[in-house]
Amino acid sequence: MPDHRALHHYAGLNSRFGLDAESVHERWPHLIHASITGFGTEGGASMPGYDLLVQGMSGFMHVTGHPEGDPQRAGVAIFDVVTGLHAAVGILAALLERQGSESGRGQHVAMNLLSSALSGLVNQTTGYAAAGNNPQRLGNDHPSLYPYGPFPTADQNLIICVGNDSQFTRLVQTLGMPELAADPRFDSVLLRNQNRDALRVLMADALAKRTADEWFEQLQTVGVPCAPILDVAQGVERAGALGLEPVVQVGEPGSRQVPLIRNPVTFSRTPVAYPKAPPHLDEDKTDVQAWLASTPPLHNDTDLSASMVTTP
Repeated sequence: MPDHRALHHYAGLNSRFGLDAESVHERWPHLIHASITGFGTEGGASMPGYDLLVQGMSGFMHVTGHPEGDPQRAGVAIFDVVTGLHAAVGILAALLERQGSESGRGQHVAMNLLSSALSGLVNQTTGYAAAGNNPQRLGNDHPSLYPYGPFPTADQNLIICVGNDSQFTRLVQTLGMPELAADPRFDSVLLRNQNRDALRVLMADALAKRTADEWFEQLQTVGVPCAPILDVAQGVERAGALGLEPVVQVGEPGSRQVPLIRNPVTFSRTPVAYPKAPPHLDEDKTDVQAWLASTPPLHNDTDLSASMVTTP
């Protein structure tokens, strides 16, 4: 994301070329105009919209990492992505509103990274807003479930997620410790959560007898939620092995094609198509300029209703 000077320059260019919200609505009142800022247009208007700054200011980094360690950032620009998804949902909502309204007019949809981050923190921010609870770092532990996280095995960590008593019973039976299911320290979700340190030691001893892959196969078979910790390449390959076809060739056959990650949404009647590869710099400039030049301004409701049918 650009710094605030670049943002102001960008806003000025939008106005100069008639692409600010007011100019767009004056010429094409049916269009949906969306904008994304880092921290809104009021007190945070001059603040640079970097994802890492938002990770810090939202509280995300404060709840990420080990309790005795420093706050940690996410491995990706998570709130750039989350805000983009919010933008897509907002635009679709505005399109539906326009379709159902008598005016047929568009509107300006505004998002900012910080608000998206606070929404994305879900339980943590809601717990503070509703009950005054200020969450702290727990490392890889879950605040109210145990065992729920990565656990060491003979060679590497394996994620085990036990969310109820039935899953715990199957887990300890597979680990060769069936007596723990009736142990008064561990026979309920609440007690397992309270006595997690003792249970952690017992599980570590049992899991050390086999590799992560061996435990994964056994636990999967009995219905205990678990997963290996893979690198990105392994994650893409595993998705392929599961039949998810994660990589798609973008572009028409016989023309330039680029392998990219498939759209995660599957439509039963209107499947996603990938006819055009990502353009080179200025590849579509002439087409965009021609469309702008050939699209007349709209000044009345008659023009608007006609344009609703013919204009993208």
